[in-house]
Amino acid sequence: MAFDPRSPQRDPTPDVSVVICTLNEHEAIGGVLRELDAALLHCRHEVIVVDDSSDERTARAVQDYARAHPWVRLLRRRGGRGLASAAVAGWDAARGRTLALMDGDGQHDPQLIARMLDDAAVLDSEVVIASRYLESSASGLGAIRHLGSRITTQVSRLLLGLKVADPMSGCFLMTRAWYQQVRPGLTALGFKILIDVLAADARRPRVSQVPTRLRERAGGSSKLDLRVVLELGAQLLEKATQGLVPARMALFFGVGISGLGVHLAALSLGTWAGRPFWLAQLLAIWLAMSWNFALNNLLTFRDRRLHGVAALRGLVVFYAACLSGAILSEVLGVVSAWAGAPWFVAGIGGALLAGVWNYHLAKRAAWGASAEAKEAVSIVESTAAPARHDA
Repeated sequence: MAFDPRSPQRDPTPDVSVVICTLNEHEAIGGVLRELDAALLHCRHEVIVVDDSSDERTARAVQDYARAHPWVRLLRRRGGRGLASAAVAGWDAARGRTLALMDGDGQHDPQLIARMLDDAAVLDSEVVIASRYLESSASGLGAIRHLGSRITTQVSRLLLGLKVADPMSGCFLMTRAWYQQVRPGLTALGFKILIDVLAADARRPRVSQVPTRLRERAGGSSKLDLRVVLELGAQLLEKATQGLVPARMALFFGVGISGLGVHLAALSLGTWAGRPFWLAQLLAIWLAMSWNFALNNLLTFRDRRLHGVAALRGLVVFYAACLSGAILSEVLGVVSAWAGAPWFVAGIGGALLAGVWNYHLAKRAAWGASAEAKEAVSIVESTAAPARHDA
């Protein structure tokens, strides 16, 4: 018998809470919600849409639907960015016995949630994954994205020992018990959350998989870009080192390595132009610091990104926080050069010392206060009717 989520029931706890993360997907979200409700008529459910959109259209579409379907809730984020952190925000707000995730652009068939619920019940699985790479399914990706996804899948399996076909999947569910177990260890960085969920605990979960093929996107656009790839690499490094190298630290030092290239290029140009070493080194330090701030603002702290006047203020704070490191770099470089070390050895030594110093100071001085302020307003619940879990 079909289940009507609007009829009264004694137990108000949903069987499943489905989190949908949206970013400018107003064209698709209404259809996804309708399909999902039809697919889950047999069980108590709630839907939580976590919206990071740059305009009001997606939020309005969800609110319009929620007025007649009170088990749908909207969480609007101010300052938060990235699917992983959006998913965690939704799961934290959820009340279901099982927690699910799917996209809001129409690529995931909502029937998958019902199939995965059946698998979880029959196989006693802690995590059930909709996989694009089982023998009976095809990915539905373009050739380049398919190749990139398969390479990343193989790397994650090698580094983390994940025995699943598609650790990059964006559609899966897990028991509340498993989520509560791994919640403290989640990185929540970037756009790939499943690897985080599977590898956040020393014990691997009991996993089952169902085949799927991505459908045509009904709205929105792909979130994949170079930054997503770099964030994923940093996340894999964190999990492979069991947290010894946090993902954000890995990104910071990756930026620092690129800054080292800028430093050496500027220093080489300065010495080639006949400038005294102390002056060439000083200018190279300034250019490298500016480069590092800009790239960290775009990549390492993209979820706390500074704009406009705040970015200028952050740049000044970043300079001030790194001043002691710059002084140490300058002193070490000049002393090394005076002692007869080649200019590039002196430059590298000074830059490395400044890089280590900068990490411990700049992560708090330039972005720390901003992050605390944004976290305080990162989740805003809409005026849509509260979720009903009664059946």
